[in-house]
Amino acid sequence: MSKRNSQANKAAARERLRVEREQQAKKDKARRQIIVGASIVGVLAVAAGAGYLIMQANEPSGWDKAAEAKVVAPANTSGKNGSTVTIGDAAKNTVHLYEDPRCPACASMEQAIGADIDKGMEDGDYKLSFTIGTFLDGNLSGEGSKNALSALGAALNVSPEAFLDYKAALYSKEYHPEESADEFAKDDYLIKVADTVDGLKNNKDFQNDVRNGTYDPWAMKMSDSFQSAKDVTGTPTIKINDKKIETPSDKAAWDAALKSAGVTK
Repeated sequence: MSKRNSQANKAAARERLRVEREQQAKKDKARRQIIVGASIVGVLAVAAGAGYLIMQANEPSGWDKAAEAKVVAPANTSGKNGSTVTIGDAAKNTVHLYEDPRCPACASMEQAIGADIDKGMEDGDYKLSFTIGTFLDGNLSGEGSKNALSALGAALNVSPEAFLDYKAALYSKEYHPEESADEFAKDDYLIKVADTVDGLKNNKDFQNDVRNGTYDPWAMKMSDSFQSAKDVTGTPTIKINDKKIETPSDKAAWDAALKSAGVTK
């Protein structure tokens, strides 16, 4: 009897092991299916994410769209797309400035002789012409030059005086940022600077034009005009009666450059 019971126990144990193995095999199979399914979902999610990033990278930026949009030219401009900006009475001489809003050398020049340049125009010695570029956005990354140029268009739409005063404020020691900083990309910063300028302080029309990007398309066309300017390879560049001169470092050098160009008071 003892022998028979031992064989039965062994048989029962073998059966239990078989059942346990089958159950474990089923569990292992189910787990593998879950892992494979999760892996497939993960791969699909990564692929979808990559596809979204590629799509986003290929999506035109706001400035790309502005370049193709209808141009609203500011008041006090002329020429195709309003890209000619000339301020002053019908004097026979013309001083043409080529600048970029983020340019530190432009800021230095404006701080040194900007007021003298404006005074010569006010005295009737010459007209002032402006072509403003945005190439530093590409060189440094960002959009501050484009955004500041659009804001300058909004100031020009108010008046030539507001344009000149606002440009001087943007280039001032107090408000002109480091070249690598992109403070001009912020509308609030541009409006903060504008609040120091007569004619622009608390000017809701100006502020709305800045925030709404009214003159963004114009800024892009002006930037194109800068890129196509003859003999202009950097900023600042000054031409007197279409002849490029060395950038003066102070009032004495500026007066000498005017005299050399035949511009007399």
